[in-house]
Amino acid sequence: MTPNLDSQITERLALDGLRFTRGRREVVEALLASDGPMSANELSDVLGDGVPLSSIYRSLAILTDAHILTVHLATKGLARYELSEWLVGHHHHLVCTECGSVEDIHVSASHEERLREVVDAVASVASFIPSSHALEIDGRCAQCQ
Repeated sequence: MTPNLDSQITERLALDGLRFTRGRREVVEALLASDGPMSANELSDVLGDGVPLSSIYRSLAILTDAHILTVHLATKGLARYELSEWLVGHHHHLVCTECGSVEDIHVSASHEERLREVVDAVASVASFIPSSHALEIDGRCAQCQ
């Protein structure tokens, strides 16, 4: 974890009177190392037997409430967590409707501009001014095809 990221998370938690504990740090580091959002059980597998699942759930709830993590509800209500975009940058997701995996995808600047144009056009119909957007593409991953 970079010192800048560490200090951003520490400062954000401090706003709520919370500390960036070792357990919360382990959850954040595991999510940083992943290639997409992870469930509590997947985090438990990565963190090993030394970290109780109940502690992982508490850390996920605290980090989500503090807007450090974003939760995604995938297939069959499975919750997956990732670092919020204000920490790691804007990206989109591929969601497998078969196994529930969620993969981060970064699109080219030209595709992102086209997405913004579509978002703006759709929002303008309702006299709405969008501040951001998220794209999740549902389908079947390579393993489930």
